Amino acid sequence: QVQLVESGGGLVQPGGSLRLSCVASGISFRLISMGWYRQAPGKGRELVASTTVGGATNYAESVKGRFTISRDNAKNTVFLQMNSLKPEDTAVYYCNRSPTPIGVWGQGALVTVSS
Repeated sequence: QVQLVESGGGLVQPGGSLRLSCVASGISFRLISMGWYRQAPGKGRELVASTTVGGATNYAESVKGRFTISRDNAKNTVFLQMNSLKPEDTAVYYCNRSPTPIGVWGQGALVTVSS
C-alpha cells in the first residue's frame, strides 16, 4: 500500500524559510524520480521541483533560486528547502512521483506566508 506523508508546513513571514519532508512507503523510491507539487487556493496543482534517481534537479521558474529539493534514498525521504518565501508561495504542498504522479496523494503540508 502506497503512503506519502508530508510534514514541516506552517505559518511564516515573507522572506522566511521552511523545510518540508516527505516519507514514502509502498513504492520503489530509489528507482523513481520524485517531485514536490503545490496547490494554491482556487488553483490547480503544479509541479514546483523534482529530483531524479541520480539526484539531478529541476525547478519551476517561480521558485528557481529559492527552493532546493533533495532526497535520502536510504530513508525513502524527499525534502524541500524553501527560502525567501513570498505570499504567493502559500499553498498545500505534496510529494509524489515526477513527472507523472501516482494515483495516491498524502494529506499535504500547508504553507502560509503572511505578515
